Amino acid sequence: MGSSPSSHGAHARRVNHVARNRAWRIVVSSVLTLLMAMGYFVADINGILPGPLTILPAGKTASVLSGSVRAAKPIADSADLGKPIDKNATEAVINAFAATPGLGNDFSIAIADSDGKIVDSRNPDIPREPASTMKTLTALASSSVLDMGSTFHTDALLDPMPASAGHTQQATLTLKSDGDMLLGAGESDPNHINGRAGLATLADETVAQLKKRNIGQIHLKYDDTLFGSVRSPAAIASNNVGNTNFTGIASMAVDGGRQWKGAEHNPDLYSAYPEMSTTPAHDAAAVFASLLSSRGIGVDGDPANEKTPNNAERIATVASATLSEVMAFTLRHSDNTLIEEFGRLLALKTSGANSPEGATQAVRTELEKLGVETTNLHMADCSGLSEGSSLEIKTLVEVQSHNLKAGPGAAAGEGLSVPGLVGTAKNRLDDSSAAGLLRVKTGSLDQVTSMAGNVSRKNGGVLAFAVIVNKPQDYFAARKAVDAFISALAGL
Repeated sequence: MGSSPSSHGAHARRVNHVARNRAWRIVVSSVLTLLMAMGYFVADINGILPGPLTILPAGKTASVLSGSVRAAKPIADSADLGKPIDKNATEAVINAFAATPGLGNDFSIAIADSDGKIVDSRNPDIPREPASTMKTLTALASSSVLDMGSTFHTDALLDPMPASAGHTQQATLTLKSDGDMLLGAGESDPNHINGRAGLATLADETVAQLKKRNIGQIHLKYDDTLFGSVRSPAAIASNNVGNTNFTGIASMAVDGGRQWKGAEHNPDLYSAYPEMSTTPAHDAAAVFASLLSSRGIGVDGDPANEKTPNNAERIATVASATLSEVMAFTLRHSDNTLIEEFGRLLALKTSGANSPEGATQAVRTELEKLGVETTNLHMADCSGLSEGSSLEIKTLVEVQSHNLKAGPGAAAGEGLSVPGLVGTAKNRLDDSSAAGLLRVKTGSLDQVTSMAGNVSRKNGGVLAFAVIVNKPQDYFAARKAVDAFISALAGL
């Protein structure tokens, strides 16, 4: 969250953000850029993306759907993807960045064309810590393999009962999901990604089915066995002070496990990062138990985590937003937990190890299949929050070049932030003339400021870029230099 949420939470408080630009101009420009630079917007808000089927092991109650695949379209019929980039101009822009007082010497920067060919760079072969720009690797790899038009399903499953059971007979019910960590506590909400599937709606359907069976009392369990026993990368705790930036992945959670404690917020748009629960699946089950009780069903005891019997009957279900929409939410909020979940889903889909290490290996393998440079790539996690990750700048810029093309993996570019408008880069627009022309992923840790993205150039054509600064002498100056740099790219 945040770029790492830690990051954006902490640094946003100590940085004077660039003034916001007039909303109408940004919105109009952004709409143009989304049409010009980011490929097809997949099947409008329902987001059906082309991609292999599907994401989880099949079973009687497996419920990730495959959706109808729609053909990929070119990025934009009017965009000249082959328009050359003037190297004299790129040198001037990079030199201006490098001359920033307080920047220090530990930086790498690269500008590439739509084919991924680097036009100009500085220090491209030196591995650097990327912070949350690491998420772009996981996003591209996972969205190239998973069916991004599918949805998560959350089910109420009833153990078999004797045919003679009366309404006082206690039954056993299991709450099970195949990965929806954005469940809502209320009714299913078609207008938001976070909360698209609501536990209150699931409770209504469940109660109706229980009453048909004359069941008035249940023993409730929940099945959170999907992701095995290791849910967190080994080194992630060091940048998760207060548990505000990450919680271990789970098969289900309400609002990602965030504990707002009464604070009101738009479920899809927020900038604060409250403490996160360490038991998100249990919490979801507890909410579900309360909802059942309030609807007249007796629920005994505290829900326990147990694997669902193979012969359990699904009596109610709710569906999440599409995976492409969840990916957009993940990238715009720089959600560390959700991107770690995408990495794990990729590992499960490709028969990798069900572990943090299996997830990072799965990401690396898929990037190599796509032809992305992985020399000197070390992933301590899938999110960039853990200490110890490093990569060469060309890895980031090659990922962004892929995001300029339609086809499998397009969801990795669709959710990038628009500086001045939405996401973790909302306050990173340095020049109003570049409004709507930039699509980026930010990265921020105590000793890292980074950004990667792609640009619709004012005079036609597109480009991809990446920049990483490690250990800047003046963090504020380095961050401002990145903002100025990306705005200047629009004029190339």
